Amino acid sequence: MIPFLRKRRKSADEASSIVVDGSRKSTGGKQKNRVIMTMAVFFAIYGAIAGRLVYLGLLDPESGGPPESRVTASRPDIVDRNGEVLATDIKTASLFAEPRRIVDADEVIEKLSTVLPDINVEQTYHKLKSGAGFVWLKRQLTPRQQAEIFQLGLPGIGFRTEKRRFYPAGETISHIIGLTNIDNQGISGLEKYIDDQGLADLQASGLAIAKDLKPVKLSVDLRVQHIVHDEISQALERYHAIAAGAVVLNAKTGEVVAMASVPDYDPNNPYNAHEKDRLNRMSAGVYEMGSTIKSFTTAMALDSGLANLESRFDASRPLRIGRFTIKDFHGKGRVLTLPEVFIYSSNIGSAKEADMVGIEGHREFLKRLGLLDRLRTELPEVASPTEPKEWKKVHSITISFGHGMSTTPLQTAVGAAALMNGRLLPPTFLPRTEAEAAEIGEQVVKESTVEQMRYLYRLNAEKGSGKRAEVPGFRVGGKTGTAEKVVNGRYSSDKRFNAFLAAFPMDNPQYIVLSVIDEPKPEKPGMAATSGLNAAPIVANIIRRSGVLLGVTPEFGHESAATVVSYQ
Repeated sequence: MIPFLRKRRKSADEASSIVVDGSRKSTGGKQKNRVIMTMAVFFAIYGAIAGRLVYLGLLDPESGGPPESRVTASRPDIVDRNGEVLATDIKTASLFAEPRRIVDADEVIEKLSTVLPDINVEQTYHKLKSGAGFVWLKRQLTPRQQAEIFQLGLPGIGFRTEKRRFYPAGETISHIIGLTNIDNQGISGLEKYIDDQGLADLQASGLAIAKDLKPVKLSVDLRVQHIVHDEISQALERYHAIAAGAVVLNAKTGEVVAMASVPDYDPNNPYNAHEKDRLNRMSAGVYEMGSTIKSFTTAMALDSGLANLESRFDASRPLRIGRFTIKDFHGKGRVLTLPEVFIYSSNIGSAKEADMVGIEGHREFLKRLGLLDRLRTELPEVASPTEPKEWKKVHSITISFGHGMSTTPLQTAVGAAALMNGRLLPPTFLPRTEAEAAEIGEQVVKESTVEQMRYLYRLNAEKGSGKRAEVPGFRVGGKTGTAEKVVNGRYSSDKRFNAFLAAFPMDNPQYIVLSVIDEPKPEKPGMAATSGLNAAPIVANIIRRSGVLLGVTPEFGHESAATVVSYQ
């Protein structure tokens, strides 16, 4: 039995060994297959990643991602003459999406709407379903919006840091500084001027690096600008007008120290900047400037040598020119001296001054003072004056007292500066020294005319229609202008464009101040709404508040009364 059992045990052991070996061979084959399969999966994954990288590398940057130039699209700071920042770049986050990574566009829009309720649902949906590599969803988010969107944890949604323009002074200087678009490119005001001087080319080439850009200094004084803006804003409400504006011009250099027009807009939120009533009326609007133009008519008569301060003009009866009758608003019904023509603002007297010089001489004088040509200055928003296509006697007569020719208020101030100092200087919003001004200034009137016009301006503030522009200590002089507006082709008796054109101090004028107010109403029932009652007080308030800031020392108790001097 034993040999048999041994034999049976041996055969069983052999069988067991065969089974184990077969099992090992079977298991080893499966493990090998698993390794091969795992390697294949990894190779496929890495192959897909590599392929994706190659694909993205070959994509057009403009279609697959944001333009690279945005990273360096910096702008220089803009500062006032004292170094106060008027415009600067700040960093802001913009929201983008990668539609190819968006799983559920509806969910993304639903969640984004909780933070951005004004998001355009239909437009955003099409962007997210476009399959593009990159799309903008919302530019220039607030920090709070960025934080709340980040907490949503949406795949395929991200942020990109961009530069945004910030204007610390807000609407106070908006019409001068202007605006940039969403890509930080200047589109109006001095922002556009800066681009046109080469900044746009630097941005396009990626060379507009913030640290390499020097601040742009302006001739504007922010302190005076604030005063001007505040006074015209108050006047807008006080006189229930549709618009108002003012400019302070350095008569010696042509520098614009302050200029504002209301209604205006906030450049940090310019949603209404393109509305019609937000026009910069001081440089981009043309108006019949009314009796302020009589300053140039009288200066023309004096400069021609055909009249002097002792000349007399018969204003005892209305003047008829063809079918037109020229009357005085508050006629004296008698012969007037030249100073009386000026301080009583006589239309008849002004018409006779123009007739004395003649049509050609009249137009030549206005052109010499720059009133008929478009201003040359840095501000892009400058309108062109209008005049008759062919000057006839009736045109010369009506233009002599401010009807029939339109120009910008800024041009009127520039022309007045020429009357006060003899030289015509193109206005500038950049710093200019008196020496630099002397090199480019053009002598346009005689020195004797300058002295006579200074006398007449001061006389009008003391005894004429400009009494409400008087500011003790600053020796102000000026000329009122109340122009009827044209409505449906006819002059309206109840709609006016008023102005007051002033200079100070009159012994040696340093500054020109011009205020305008469009369609003012009487301040109180029973009062008139002429320029002496509204435009003149605006000028007085500006000078009272800013005179010392402008470097003019008031002289109290030494007011020099205008004295009639005979000039032959």
